[in-house]
Amino acid sequence: MRQPGGIYCHGTRERKPRKEAQRMINATQIRKGMVIIHEGEPHKVMEFRFTMQGRGANSIPTKLRNILTGTQAEVRYRSDDRVEKAFIEDKDMEYLYEDSSEYWFMDQETFEQISIPRDQLEDIVGYLLPNSVVKVQLYDGKPIGVSVPPSVQLKVEDTEPAIKGATASGNVTKPATLETGLTIQVPMFVSRGDTVIVNTTTGEYQGRPGRS
Repeated sequence: MRQPGGIYCHGTRERKPRKEAQRMINATQIRKGMVIIHEGEPHKVMEFRFTMQGRGANSIPTKLRNILTGTQAEVRYRSDDRVEKAFIEDKDMEYLYEDSSEYWFMDQETFEQISIPRDQLEDIVGYLLPNSVVKVQLYDGKPIGVSVPPSVQLKVEDTEPAIKGATASGNVTKPATLETGLTIQVPMFVSRGDTVIVNTTTGEYQGRPGRS
């Protein structure tokens, strides 16, 4: 059951791993999307910012979300803090469909179906196509998220008509709605029905298959 978010503002000093599969890392190694152990429970890093403060240890403001309860936390680490990184298993599963606020996936080996709440998938839902194979992230056997490839190919469902003579060298763009409902900016020469390559990290247009 999800709970309202709370705010915490303190660092975490070195502590012993609870499992061999988990390990300690330096706070400067934290990255967005990583799952770490905070106050004994797994938290996903939602935001991470490393700030220089001259002499002494630098400040690392980090926004976390408890993957078991949904509780939000803000933690300020020091650069010399040690943090426990959780062991996350990646398992190939087929994305099936969206049902209300749940996304359903199927284990390709056992055919077991599992669901993940939309709020745990955040901004990657725009890159999910039914029947595509993705890596579902598991913590102690519990699905906590999905990792997608660095780029995906999606069809343009709606956009303004292409401008005749527009080239890839132009800097002018227009909005385009893709088949998953995701909206991105594309060059003026892109037409409805075109397939485009999208960077899943930045959400930006990268080109068209076989073209620039």
